[in-house]
Amino acid sequence: MLLKDTASGQVYIKLVIIMDRSDFMKKLSSGIAVTAFLPVFTFCNSNSRTSIPEGSYNVNNAFNPDVDVELSAIRNNIQVLSGDKTGVYSYTLKVLKADNATVENLPGSWLGPVFRVKQGQKIRVRFKNQLPRESVIHWHGLHIPPEMDGHPMYAVDNGEQYVYEFEVNNRPGTYWFHPHPDKITGPQVYQGLAGMFIVEDNENHLPTGEYDIPIIIQDRIFDGNNQLVYLQNNQMSQVQGLLGDRIVVNGNPDNKLPVSKSTYRFRMLNGSNARIYKLAWSDGSDVIVIGTDGGLLPQPERKSYVMLAPGERIEIWKDFSAMNTDDNVLLQSLPFNDGTSMGMGGGMMGGGMMGGGMMQAAGPANGTGFDICAFTATSERGERKSLPSAFQNISSIPESEAVNAASPRQFRFYNQHMQWVINGETFGMKEVADWEKVRLNTTEIWEFINGDSGRGMGMMQDMMQMPHPVHLHGLQFQIVERDVSEMQQAVWETVKDGFIDNGWQDTFLLLPGMKVKIALKFEDYTGIYVYHCHNLEHEDMGMMRNFEVLE
Repeated sequence: MLLKDTASGQVYIKLVIIMDRSDFMKKLSSGIAVTAFLPVFTFCNSNSRTSIPEGSYNVNNAFNPDVDVELSAIRNNIQVLSGDKTGVYSYTLKVLKADNATVENLPGSWLGPVFRVKQGQKIRVRFKNQLPRESVIHWHGLHIPPEMDGHPMYAVDNGEQYVYEFEVNNRPGTYWFHPHPDKITGPQVYQGLAGMFIVEDNENHLPTGEYDIPIIIQDRIFDGNNQLVYLQNNQMSQVQGLLGDRIVVNGNPDNKLPVSKSTYRFRMLNGSNARIYKLAWSDGSDVIVIGTDGGLLPQPERKSYVMLAPGERIEIWKDFSAMNTDDNVLLQSLPFNDGTSMGMGGGMMGGGMMGGGMMQAAGPANGTGFDICAFTATSERGERKSLPSAFQNISSIPESEAVNAASPRQFRFYNQHMQWVINGETFGMKEVADWEKVRLNTTEIWEFINGDSGRGMGMMQDMMQMPHPVHLHGLQFQIVERDVSEMQQAVWETVKDGFIDNGWQDTFLLLPGMKVKIALKFEDYTGIYVYHCHNLEHEDMGMMRNFEVLE
């Protein structure tokens, strides 16, 4: 697949691998994982990890799981490109029990496994770490106890085991999982450790089975020996985040994907470390969004394009029934201006205008336009569905319920002395400030602000600005307001029609100058969770903090 700058016409890749339909379905439905053995960068100090909670090394015999699996993280070598095999990390899977659920991990694919479970089911995952460094699994988007959520304090070393046991409390939707160890989340995810966790619904009017397809979009860099390259050895590349020069879909590089003349439900995840996508169809048809991070919307939303930041998911409805055999439609990322500025006399450096400057981390800049993958119609006709006009209604969280409605907590994301911070602070393993403590069974409004202007910190304090995908652990929330009054209009105009702010979410894109208010309820569990920027290099540099739910 070509990774092409639509503004300059420069081609970064020219390689297409064509698969037959059966191979396509196998590769899309599951996978293993990719990784390379790359340098680890340490950016900030942190408290040491905590002792492992009692019982987390061993199974709880009183817990009767519907799904019981062994999931090991190992070093591996797999055939990704022609020639040399690629050194990777892989999640290997052994299914011990799966009642009314599936967990699949097919050899030869990078990513996975893919869990498909039901609401209310009990899950046990026996995680065994065979990596050179500590690791932990974060169940991104799931509402589970803090000791099961994947906080870095619960990371286990090489040769150790951690047993996750939890009940699926979430709405049906598309969730995912990935490592979350302190300071090395970026390289471990980049090297391949990620998979999907799908909570299935009973919506029989939606595409199912082979027509319900995960699409995990990532960008990667390979060297001449087919080995993954993580970051260039300079601090500025680390500050920006990893931007690759090759798009991979479900761990398969350069895909041309066959589809029957049918209706599909694509569960799309931005699994990249730092790259943001502006998704659109090349045939000019609307992107029909039926779901976000936390499941189905009240009704479908039609967009000319959709912004998708790292960690975010959307569910897209696409009907290929009118296509002619062998016709193609491309999933593209359109050009946009991400608002990045470095404050070094160069002005704006986003929107594909960076060229080969020192801030570019090997791949095209965020905001560059390119093709992601091509869907090719086969002669086969399959299941065709009619788009529903509505799904289940979602109750809004009234602002009046919030205990702090008159004065929301504020969280400012900005750069301070070449370090990414939240309210001037970086991550400490067990640190919780007074402004990060909340009460169980309360509702609050939190406001997130990209930038530190207006706090009197001086002109040089916050001159480096970048997008920050914000993610909160342990719960889903609703977006109350997206304030763009302090954004540069030239940036906003390139992205303004691509946001889905309805429904339940756990991750949102916070562009420079943007303010976002969210409503969230603290229910069921007490303890410490993290919130952070999901640009994984920013997270590893310390742009992450704890919040604590108290009785």
